[in-house]
Amino acid sequence: QVQLVESGGGLVQPGGSLRLSCAASGSIFSVNAMGWYRQAPGKQRELVARIISGGRTNYEDSVKGRFTISRDNAKNTVYLQMNSLKPEDTAVYYCNLVVRTTGWAMIDSWGQGTQVTVSS
Repeated sequence: QVQLVESGGGLVQPGGSLRLSCAASGSIFSVNAMGWYRQAPGKQRELVARIISGGRTNYEDSVKGRFTISRDNAKNTVYLQMNSLKPEDTAVYYCNLVVRTTGWAMIDSWGQGTQVTVSS
């Protein structure tokens, strides 16, 4: 079993910053990929940013230059630093980890979601 715990969401004014964290625990042998997705009301869930083994990253176009994804392998934690936030960034943000368990299964795990609201 793998558990993910997210933190760091909240209400912020336009132009402000937030940092999301997602810590994984459980029967983890290795983490292959870590990512952040978001879902706004009435919209489909979309990929925001992803980091894979080796450190390669990719970002959704609207967040390039504003958001930065990073990982702490020792802590099995992924972060999303969000700067210059805009009202259109308002959504529930979910972390996603692709994990190889100690039982050698490959699991696609999701966090519980954290609300990010950008409003004046």
